[in-house]
Amino acid sequence: MNEISSSPIRVVLVDDHTMVRKGLSLFLRAFDDLELAGEAENGADAIQICGELMPDVILMDLVMPDMDGVSAIRAICQKYPQVKVIALTSFKEGTRIMNALEAGAIGYLTKDISAEELAWAIRDAHSGRATLSPDAAQALVQEANQPPTPGSDLTEREREVLALMVEGLNNTQIAGKLSVSPSTVKSHVSNILSKLGVSSRTEAVTLAFRHKLVT
Repeated sequence: MNEISSSPIRVVLVDDHTMVRKGLSLFLRAFDDLELAGEAENGADAIQICGELMPDVILMDLVMPDMDGVSAIRAICQKYPQVKVIALTSFKEGTRIMNALEAGAIGYLTKDISAEELAWAIRDAHSGRATLSPDAAQALVQEANQPPTPGSDLTEREREVLALMVEGLNNTQIAGKLSVSPSTVKSHVSNILSKLGVSSRTEAVTLAFRHKLVT
């Protein structure tokens, strides 16, 4: 059961848009148990302010100049693990959500959340409970159900061989470039074809271009 803290929860707002911060500060004033501790307009400022103010909860935008939200979340969670960070953003892509959560965010909310829902999310974060908006939860489910990207299981050496295949080099030329035997290259090529699910070098090169497996 949700409980309201006896002392105000000190919140820092991090967003590069002044109007967003102004709206959030007005929202905080509507709840007696929430208190605006400070504001920042980018990730670097957020880290500095966190060290100075030691807030309870940070509402962190993800896309900002100078330092993005995910980098700031990671730095804050490593340096100040007692501070809880909620990603509050307009983006609903599964990859962004995973990156924020892996960086240490305790919650991921979209900006269309209601004031009451945001207030309870802050309280939950302060109590150590994770919160995901329904859109974020759905995006995570979809991300988990996506088939793996072709080539995601290639080793570093296999990627090197594939890059040289893309350049048009044959096995002997690749062996010379990598200072290995042609038989070793042949084995790598065989593994590459198997992992990519193709039957020829031409198909492997085409797939590498299509999915940008090499630079």
